[in-house]
Amino acid sequence: MNVRELLNLKNKVVLVTGGSGKYGQCIVEGLAEADATVITTSRRLESAADTAASFRAAGYDVHAMQVDQAISESVNALKTHIQQRFGRLDGFVNNAVSRPMKRYDDPLEQFAQSMQDNATGMFHLLREMTDLIVRSGGGSVINIASMMGMKGPDLSNYEGTNMGNPPPDYFFHNAGLINLTRYMARIHAGRNIRFNCISPGGLFNNQPEQFLQNYCKKVPLGRMANRDDIKGLIVLLASAAGAYINGENILMDGGLNA
Repeated sequence: MNVRELLNLKNKVVLVTGGSGKYGQCIVEGLAEADATVITTSRRLESAADTAASFRAAGYDVHAMQVDQAISESVNALKTHIQQRFGRLDGFVNNAVSRPMKRYDDPLEQFAQSMQDNATGMFHLLREMTDLIVRSGGGSVINIASMMGMKGPDLSNYEGTNMGNPPPDYFFHNAGLINLTRYMARIHAGRNIRFNCISPGGLFNNQPEQFLQNYCKKVPLGRMANRDDIKGLIVLLASAAGAYINGENILMDGGLNA
């Protein structure tokens, strides 16, 4: 098959949770540019609707739905809505994340809320969307983790800034998601569904100049990720071009951890 056909997602329905976020918008854009029908979600329907409208104005097939993955009824409603509106699901980019903790010494209640959002709720959503993809004939699940799930924090990145230390739940969640990806690939063997994980490094978002200097001098490519860097990898893993990639975690950090 021609490589352009392998990478094309025409007639494929792909769900992206957290599609209004920093990486979420890049992911939605990449999938839409590959001709997928994209569903973008947010806890606030208005946010998802604004994102979808901006892409539709550019000629892309993007639709908005609401889901709060911490609430089981909301997850079930999303599954029903996708079935009723599209009749199928071919791909799921598990991208949404909640960050109730800001510091190491924040109250334990915030850690518990993070686990409800990012562990229990996320797994419920993952399991239900997996079921929908399998019943649609198969497809691809892409979990978005972080390089922070593979290593401890490099606190020297924050020297000379007021950014503070990164919260512990973020590291806990992303490390678990990476291995959950492998688990799902094994559990669903033979069902024509693939599970892979992307662990990005930092995305440029107008961070403080001192942070940028501290961070970028350690990266062989000399910069943080930009909006285009994740798009090709997403399309590869979602499409037939990635048909033999399964159970992998791909580190996308410009060589920072080489």
